[in-house]
Amino acid sequence: MSDQKTSYPLYWPDGWPRVSARQPSRFGGSHGRQPSMDSAVQFLSHELELLKATSTLLSTNVPRRLDGFPYSNRGQPADPGAAVFFKLNGREVSLACDKWNRVECNVHAIAKHIEALRGQERWGVGSLEQAFRGYTALPAVGQTGGDNPWQILGLSINASREQITDAYRTLVKKFHPDNQSTGNAERFHRIQNAYDLLGQNGE
Repeated sequence: MSDQKTSYPLYWPDGWPRVSARQPSRFGGSHGRQPSMDSAVQFLSHELELLKATSTLLSTNVPRRLDGFPYSNRGQPADPGAAVFFKLNGREVSLACDKWNRVECNVHAIAKHIEALRGQERWGVGSLEQAFRGYTALPAVGQTGGDNPWQILGLSINASREQITDAYRTLVKKFHPDNQSTGNAERFHRIQNAYDLLGQNGE
């Protein structure tokens, strides 16, 4: 895949697993209307605006109209996944969903997810910085030698801040060059870089 993110066709974020068996969404309840493409994109745009996100890009397998929005009268593509890329306080973030069998439902789901994460700050449980820490976008292939920071730390993409810190401490202790039995300078530096990429440095 090209390293250049595209609105069409779908550019799937590195590190995000794919769903093998998709299902109809339950948005709107058993008798409710499923979201339309226009309503889903507007909902996502509104949530990104409230988030104060910049450099936003929605990527799907639905061709774009002249105004940049996905067409709403096209058939469903074989891959109905959706991904959104944006910057939050200067940090690149990506979110993706392909659980549902309609593109507009996956776009709607991403918007609902952002809405829920924003709620964490409103409810005083945590900050947006903490909420989005696990969704930091991976650098383009080649910028880190192909390294995936979550893989280097042995974690899933949704690992919590505490899990990242615990994994980091365990690994740097094991591979520190001063450790005569398991020390490895190259791997130690890769662990340090992975930790820095996930925004944990200095905390």
